[in-house]
Amino acid sequence: MRGGQRSASEQLADTARMSAHDNETPAEALFRLNATMMASDEFQSMTGAPTVLGTGSVPSPLMLLGEQPGEQEDAMGQPFVGPAGQVLDEALMLAGIERDQLYVTNTLKHYKFRRQGSARLHLVPTLVDITRYLPWLEQEIAIVSPVLIVALGKVAARALLSKEIAVEQMRGQMLERRDGRLVVPAYHPSYILRTPDAAMKKTRFQRLVKDLAMAARIANLE
Repeated sequence: MRGGQRSASEQLADTARMSAHDNETPAEALFRLNATMMASDEFQSMTGAPTVLGTGSVPSPLMLLGEQPGEQEDAMGQPFVGPAGQVLDEALMLAGIERDQLYVTNTLKHYKFRRQGSARLHLVPTLVDITRYLPWLEQEIAIVSPVLIVALGKVAARALLSKEIAVEQMRGQMLERRDGRLVVPAYHPSYILRTPDAAMKKTRFQRLVKDLAMAARIANLE
């Protein structure tokens, strides 16, 4: 690093030391992490859109991880509040899960897009994007301390498992991370929305409900 710049790992180490020294609650540790993250040199270089942080119960036995904020999330500053969020909320309701029982966040904390005239067009995150956010995500996971993480879509699965998987084939299966936490791949709600065939869209939505209900049971969500 040049000059006074410090790496994400160095700043995260400081955060961990301060948390342990101050005997912080998980919610306080997450607040400190977010403040450290947003002030870091690496994070500052990623900006170009508002930061959208995770929300929900801290700690929580069940965590939902998506890809990145969209237009509505970018405007409102919360994850899953746009059309995909409406699909997710309906699926959670049918699965018998209250959203405030969970912790919900995205792999990327900023909306990645390119401009076309006055419009902003969604760009799929690359492995480079995932890698740049990963140190912060890993610390976020450590603080929230979930038993199980639902990976909504292939970007979230890639971040959690350090490898590409086919969500269509792997959804609903229990996979294990290196830290021992369980991961259940599931359809991203926006993927369901983009499904052109009405019958398949309904089937995929029903599968999402089933996967969320299974995840809640395994995590002993109460």
